[in-house]
Amino acid sequence: MIETLFGRIFETDAVGCVIIIECAGVGYRVTVTANTLAHLPSPSYAPDGTQLEGKPVRIYTHMAVREDGVDLYGFYTREELNMFRLLISVSGIGPKAAISILSLFTPKSLAAAVASDDAKSISRAPGIGAKTAARVVLEMKDKIKKNFPYFTPDGADDEFIPAKSGSEQQSNKLADARDALTVLGYSRSEIAAAMKNIDMASPLEDIIKNALNVLMKN
Repeated sequence: MIETLFGRIFETDAVGCVIIIECAGVGYRVTVTANTLAHLPSPSYAPDGTQLEGKPVRIYTHMAVREDGVDLYGFYTREELNMFRLLISVSGIGPKAAISILSLFTPKSLAAAVASDDAKSISRAPGIGAKTAARVVLEMKDKIKKNFPYFTPDGADDEFIPAKSGSEQQSNKLADARDALTVLGYSRSEIAAAMKNIDMASPLEDIIKNALNVLMKN
């Protein structure tokens, strides 16, 4: 079982949400969420084009073994990986459907949607119908309470809720910006590509404005 990969990004496919990450000379093809893709650096090569440069990254992975092959799914945080594994434990939810949901939601925003019985929002994920979304809400409630108690109102007193890290704050802004752009009719792959080089430390309004500028040029 491959749990993590640490290396440099060799190729990215924003439309298919697929990356190739080179680790010790071996390139691994990994399907990622749009959220993870937006956090990863673009491939960077030496001037002569023969060697990868740039900072290596670590992604958390889930390896799915099928009769006709092996697929790797990658996540920027272990929290996202854990939520992915909860999703594929829901009847009728496979890895591709789970990736679709987590491309629309962060783990925290998905937990909030499940807690509020918001199946309609979950059904906005590509390939997820109303019945499947309702099943996600039904089967995920207890699982989220058990595995992510800090996401639920009764999971802990306020004094025990950990402060948000910078990456978590950026992830929340990313989700809010992505939701706003989705309402405008853009696909998750278009949004991921447009937000790839945008500074997530900027105010939310600037993130949305800058992404729209990129989208309107394409």
